Amino acid sequence: MSSTSAVGPRRKIVGTSLKMYFDLNKTLTYAADLADISTHASTNNIDLFIIPDFVSLLPVKDALKGTEVQLGAQDAFWEDAGAFTGEVSCKTLKQAGVSIVELGHAERRRLFGETDATAAKKAAAACRNGLVPLVCIGEKTHGKIASQAVGMAIEECRPQVMSLLQAIPDDAELILAYEPVWAIGAAEPADPDHVVAVTQQIRKMAEGRKGLTRILYGGSAGPGTYDRLREGVDGLFLGRFAHDVKNLEQVIKEMSD
Repeated sequence: MSSTSAVGPRRKIVGTSLKMYFDLNKTLTYAADLADISTHASTNNIDLFIIPDFVSLLPVKDALKGTEVQLGAQDAFWEDAGAFTGEVSCKTLKQAGVSIVELGHAERRRLFGETDATAAKKAAAACRNGLVPLVCIGEKTHGKIASQAVGMAIEECRPQVMSLLQAIPDDAELILAYEPVWAIGAAEPADPDHVVAVTQQIRKMAEGRKGLTRILYGGSAGPGTYDRLREGVDGLFLGRFAHDVKNLEQVIKEMSD
């Protein structure tokens, strides 16, 4: 994965997970559109990634050939091989051209009972196989008073972060996607002051790691979001607003300034 060292300036990064919104044909059309706009990201030293469903990984890899767009997977298992019906290993994903694996999303936690420990085991498997874990963290509680909300968010996020740091090598690259659960699918992203305050504390939790650690914001992020958060994050993890590739192109332009 293209990036600077932990001691140098962190490259900005932006991307999207398509979840299960697109079928195969629509995913490939989207990937082709993404390839068309990818040069603007690469020439401005911005890492760009896409995370399609498992079935689409190989054809999307082909659609992105010749670009610097990084391919991600939406999940992975913590073992490299074995009798685990329905699961996909990080070893196989690496062989398929994947470089990033998304883990611990709030939907995985809510719908499938995944925990901090589950995310940490999967992140360790990702690192073991040369993948970069992109781990979603965030608080469920939405405090009414700003100062209290920040404190509550930090305390909910701390065990999520620390379990990861204990599970992965200190020199492994890590992406933390801060997504307040209450902001996912909302009409507007979380308050910028809240996001910056929380992400600055999350960065302190990972302070001193040898490996590059970058922080994204996700949760109704779109055009106009990054500029208000640049003091706390290295980029954005986009959802439904990126389904229109023109919105993603606009975000890349804003991050290039």
